This record gives sequence, structure tokens and C-alpha cells, in this order.
Amino acid sequence: MKRKIFTALLTLLGAFVFAQERIAVPSNMVRIEGGAFTMSSPANEVSRDSDEVQHRVTVSAFYMSKYQVTQAEYESVMRTNPSNFKGANLPVENVSWYNAVEYCNALSQREGLDPAYTIDKSRSDPNNKNEYDNLKWLVTRNPNANGYRLPTEAEWEYVCRAGTTTPFITGNNITTSQANYDGNYPYNNNAKGTYREKTTPVGSFAANRWGLYDMHGNVWEWCWDWYGDYKNEVQTNPRGPDSGASRVIRGGSWYNYARGIRSANRNIRDPSLRNGSSSIGFRLVRN
Repeated sequence: MKRKIFTALLTLLGAFVFAQERIAVPSNMVRIEGGAFTMSSPANEVSRDSDEVQHRVTVSAFYMSKYQVTQAEYESVMRTNPSNFKGANLPVENVSWYNAVEYCNALSQREGLDPAYTIDKSRSDPNNKNEYDNLKWLVTRNPNANGYRLPTEAEWEYVCRAGTTTPFITGNNITTSQANYDGNYPYNNNAKGTYREKTTPVGSFAANRWGLYDMHGNVWEWCWDWYGDYKNEVQTNPRGPDSGASRVIRGGSWYNYARGIRSANRNIRDPSLRNGSSSIGFRLVRN
């Protein structure tokens, strides 16, 4: 009898702790259940690039923010707003990969969470092969931390697809009433749309079926991974190559053609790149 009571108490305690953890997660994040999916595009997808080799990937459960980080959010933590298109509810842009990981840590510390990254600005990262990166901070990920971080490329595409296998969450085509991109250049010779020539407030278009907004267009989103060829093998929670010259960005932006905002489309930037196209931002993930 005592053993049954003890077991029941442990079960209740576990449920309470789990409930508290769920309550602690901000309301603007979505719990993404883990699962397996086919990453990248099939050989017959229109406008497919050569680096989109399909492979099977499994990701564990995680939380992801519903929206791209806004200027109001960024400024409240970092006390600066580098964006070109100003607006509290517009996505922050003109941020480097280093800016993004610093924001993740600063927000984690403000909320009493364990920082996801160790950032050593005094040491040069030996895995950074970019000759133009004048920072090369040594940034390592703390895998068990409960703080904010950038998504891996696999996590990002898993969420963007939300169970779909088509070029877009909307199917075989996307319109400028569904995402912010350069409508002068539609996908696969479909009808032209609007070219807004700037960012739009986060959440201006319908969410995907998992409740995430602006996974296509508006601003590119930094991922954790170094860019490199995919491994043509089954993988679980891949984090990209161990070294590289460029970090991955995903999702396309307001100035990209429709082909550039496909779920499988990959792009790269120097990690220290900030100014220029006003088109790179990020969104947050938590374990």
C-alpha cells in the first residue's frame, strides 16, 4: 500500500513539474512535437537547387516562437534597433548571426533561464573558415540549456513544412496575399502579385497548420548551422557541419522571388553580415 501511495505521489509530482514547465513557456511560442520527415525537395520540384538533396530526418520536440523577433522585442533587450524599416511590430532586420545569438543569451538571462550559448569574444573559432569575418567569436552550444536559441536547419524546415511535401505550405503555389515576397516574379509562371518593397508586421498573413507565421517571406531567418552539403543518410537532430564559412538562412524575404521562399530553399550569409539588404532577421527556439 505504501509503495502504491509513493508511486502515486511521484506521478503527481512529475505532472506538476511538467505543468509548471509548460506554464513557464511564453505564450508566443508553440510546442512542436518531434517526428520524422523527408527534408529538402524532390527532383521534379520546379526551381529546385542542386544542394537540395532529399534525406530522412528525425527531430525531437521543441518550442518555437510563433513570430519572427520584432523590433520592439529586440530593442527591449539589446537597447538598440538596427533595422532599416522602422516599426515596433515589424521584424528586426540588419542583424548578424552574432547579434542573434547574443540576443538569445541576453533574453535567457533576463528571464532566469540557462543561456543556450557560451560566447567567447576573446578566442577565434577554429571552425570558422570565413576569411572576411572579422569577429570569429567562439560560440558553442550548451545542448541541455533551457534558454533561447536559434533553430537548426532541420528544425526550421520541419516546422515550415508542418507535414506538407509541396514547395510551399500553401501547396504548389503561393501568392502575395499569403506571404510577403516580390510578386513580380511568381512561382512556375503563375499570376503576378504585389511587390511591397519592405517588411510587413509579423503575423500579417495566415499561420501554417502548426500556428507559425511568416515561415515564407518577410525576412530571412538565421539558423544555427554552418552551410554544407547534406548527408545522404538517415539522421536524428542534425546540427550541420562541424565547420564552414557561412551560416544558413532560411525562408526568403520581402525582396525575393517566389522560388526563393520555398520550404526547401537554402541560402547563406557571412555570420558577421548585418547591413545591406535589410532582409535578415530570426526567430527563437527552446528545448
